[in-house]
Amino acid sequence: MQRQIAGFLIASLVLVLIDLYIYSAIKSFSFTYKKQFKTLFWFFSALIILDVFCNVFLELKEGVRTVLTVAILLSTVSKVFFILFVLIDDLRRTGLRLYNWLFNQQIKKRNSEHLEKKTAITRSAFLTKAGILAASVPLAALSKGMVSGAYDYQVKFQKLCLNNLPKAFAGLKIAQISDIHSGSFFYKNAVKGGIEMLLREKPDCVFFTGDLVNDFANEMRDYQDLFSRIKAPLGVFSILGNHDYGDYHFGPTNSLKKARNLADIKKTHGNMGWDLLLNENRILKINNEQLAIIGVENWGVGGFTRYGQMDLAVENTDDCPIKLLLSHDPSHWRAEVIPKYPQIDAMFSGHTHGMQLGVRTDDFQWSPIQYRYNEWAGLYKQDAQQLYVNVGYGFLGYPGRIGILPEITIFELASV
Repeated sequence: MQRQIAGFLIASLVLVLIDLYIYSAIKSFSFTYKKQFKTLFWFFSALIILDVFCNVFLELKEGVRTVLTVAILLSTVSKVFFILFVLIDDLRRTGLRLYNWLFNQQIKKRNSEHLEKKTAITRSAFLTKAGILAASVPLAALSKGMVSGAYDYQVKFQKLCLNNLPKAFAGLKIAQISDIHSGSFFYKNAVKGGIEMLLREKPDCVFFTGDLVNDFANEMRDYQDLFSRIKAPLGVFSILGNHDYGDYHFGPTNSLKKARNLADIKKTHGNMGWDLLLNENRILKINNEQLAIIGVENWGVGGFTRYGQMDLAVENTDDCPIKLLLSHDPSHWRAEVIPKYPQIDAMFSGHTHGMQLGVRTDDFQWSPIQYRYNEWAGLYKQDAQQLYVNVGYGFLGYPGRIGILPEITIFELASV
């Protein structure tokens, strides 16, 4: 609780300082209803701080939390862009005054003032033309990302070439989705549309690589029936992600409520007919040939709680010529899988969401998340081992996507 209080106070102080700086710039404008504007400005400033308070201290329904988060996000991002231009103007003016003081001390005051007026754009003109325009760009982009990006599902086709692939598995079609985050959804028909896109591809089996919910099992209440439709002849195999354990709401320590919530999430996988792999594996057999599907619990670096136990997950798979690993966090690949488990042919992950922001084409991809994760979207190879990172089916926090659209991946297995 002390950390929550400290975080709230720091966030509130930062927001107030931002608003003070913005208001000090805007109040110099000449416009009608100045008093009314002042009242509205500080009223909305107080509302944003109230939003932060509710997000930090109250147990809100996910839809309400999403609305509050969006209000904070849109407001803060726009203000930051506005401030950048105000700051540039203030630095320019400060530099001009410093120049006059250093090199024109003998010039009379009226000449100095004349020089400033002659070389400077007025503060009002600069702010209205540059600052407001700059603030509107992220506002428009974030709004568009919510309207058109959140549910703009993309089917990506990926051939996966594997050494020692048995002939019986050549051409096997695997679908992967990840990071559903059902508590963030607000448009059920769109979610249904994405599921229908996956089913139209008629995969032989399906992988789900974690984060079914944001925090709570009951977030799946309105969506369990939809995702239950995902079936495949060889099965639907799933794992847990970092959000499924309830650590972000209940804390890292065990409690009865946390344990019950996790048990309900595991039960939901079963209710949907998904085979949840908890540090274990399944052997697929076709024409007396074998392929191992290995599922490990969440294992990540950088502060994420590690529940995964690879030694248990790979038990009794030595005789399988191909081993496919489901592990939510892609950092697991480089940190443990490559150095300790060279027998893993390919790993399937999610987790990054591609930060829900960036650029992704067939030939180029970029997102700020790449400065946190070396592998964050698409296919990666090192020697004979491969990793595919799916950027997610759902979204978290910001209820939209800009450039990094929700993904359904269809793999075709092929022999090298």
